[in-house]
Amino acid sequence: MSSLVPLMPLLVVGIGGFILMLVDAFSDEKAELATLSSTILFAAAAISGVLAASKTGIAAPPPGVAPFLATSAMAQFMNATICTGAGMSALLAGGYLREHALERGEFYVLLVLSAFGAMVLSASTDLLSLFIGLETMSLGVYCMVAFRRSSPRAAEGGMKYFLLGSFAAAIFLFGAALLYGATGHTDFDGIGKAIAEGTSSARFVLLGMVLVLIGLAFKVSAVPFHMWTPDAYEGAVTPATTFMSVVVKAAAFAVLIRMLIACFGGEALSNLVTGWPAIISALAAATMVIGNLAAATQANVKRMLAYSSIAHAGYIMVGLATLASQDPEVRATAVSAVMFYLAAYTVSNVLTFGSLIALGTYAKEAVSYEDLAGAGRRHPLIALPFVIGVLSLMGFPPTAGFLGKWYVFSAALAADDSLLWLVILGVLSSVIGAYYYLRVVVYLFMKAPEPGAPIAVPLRSGYVVLALVLSGYFVLKMGITPAHYIDIALAAATKLG
Repeated sequence: MSSLVPLMPLLVVGIGGFILMLVDAFSDEKAELATLSSTILFAAAAISGVLAASKTGIAAPPPGVAPFLATSAMAQFMNATICTGAGMSALLAGGYLREHALERGEFYVLLVLSAFGAMVLSASTDLLSLFIGLETMSLGVYCMVAFRRSSPRAAEGGMKYFLLGSFAAAIFLFGAALLYGATGHTDFDGIGKAIAEGTSSARFVLLGMVLVLIGLAFKVSAVPFHMWTPDAYEGAVTPATTFMSVVVKAAAFAVLIRMLIACFGGEALSNLVTGWPAIISALAAATMVIGNLAAATQANVKRMLAYSSIAHAGYIMVGLATLASQDPEVRATAVSAVMFYLAAYTVSNVLTFGSLIALGTYAKEAVSYEDLAGAGRRHPLIALPFVIGVLSLMGFPPTAGFLGKWYVFSAALAADDSLLWLVILGVLSSVIGAYYYLRVVVYLFMKAPEPGAPIAVPLRSGYVVLALVLSGYFVLKMGITPAHYIDIALAAATKLG
């Protein structure tokens, strides 16, 4: 039975998803599904958090599971991040869907089962389990994007995401097939060992690696594979946008870390000039610059946050480039920096999107910057978490977002001097980001609404308030006293398997 303990988060979320389906089928009160789904996800997050922080070690999983899924401290840390983001998204849905007459039980089922797929994806140690987790997560998200059936924007965003996601999945499969054909393995360790021993075809390995990286770069919205992001984020109901921005990104980056170290971590492929670090660095640079420049030109707040999420993917990829180091301590620091950044970004984004939800009711939503004009003076208790959220995304101390950026950039500088240009570019890009984040604050407190313009009316929902309180607490706690979370991330970073 002890071997089932590390699988408890997955079992709780997986079984909980099927329980939700039954409750939805036999219950007329859909509001209770928000409570049940968030309870399931927060319970899984709590179990994962305890396991990640455990100093006695984690029991080995059952033999049938071990080749496909990691149950290590790193896997548990990412499970906690994924389930926390998904649980808070469920709380936001509990208030948003009812207010907008969209409360249907399938949304919560899709959300929980997509979170299950994200957990499988982030913990995968084999190409087969990776693809199963990727598709389980993605299919639910496609449906959540198009959930508002009467909206042409939702249909357009869902269709674009589905079509481009299908192409990305096919590209990933081509790459996986090439890796299997070249090495004879689908497990990450076996692929890495075959590459290190030189028993595989270098051309097939290189092409397979590039195709796999492209497939996963699509999921993290890295430039130039980001074109679906603004339309999908804008068209989706805001709780689904929140889920996409935190859960999908966290899961994809987690498996990227594992693949870059286990499969392609040898000196042959991790050369800073000719290996994957050059590809990751180029993607990071383009993603930071284009994401921030595009966000600065947006009039719609959700599209601004979409491009903001693209820019944050670029910052995180600076940490991925640091994984090229062959020094175990440097690699562990880089992994922990990325893990901490993902956790900080999760709570910061939930706080920001949750505040946007709280500022609007049915037909009186806050969508554009103009909709925010004067809202901070009229409703300061709702504007305050919005300000904290955008300041954290901007990287303003003493928020979690500041510590996340500082940790990632510090890890890159400590790893190799050749990454200095990337860190400088990241800092300059953050300055551009300050413009559009502070623009939110300016409109909230320093702008008056235009005469005759519609005025956003705040939403009254205990679910949304609870999500704001929880996310706001962690944004400030991880920023003011980060040592505990950094220590857990650093300890977990040494146990990837």
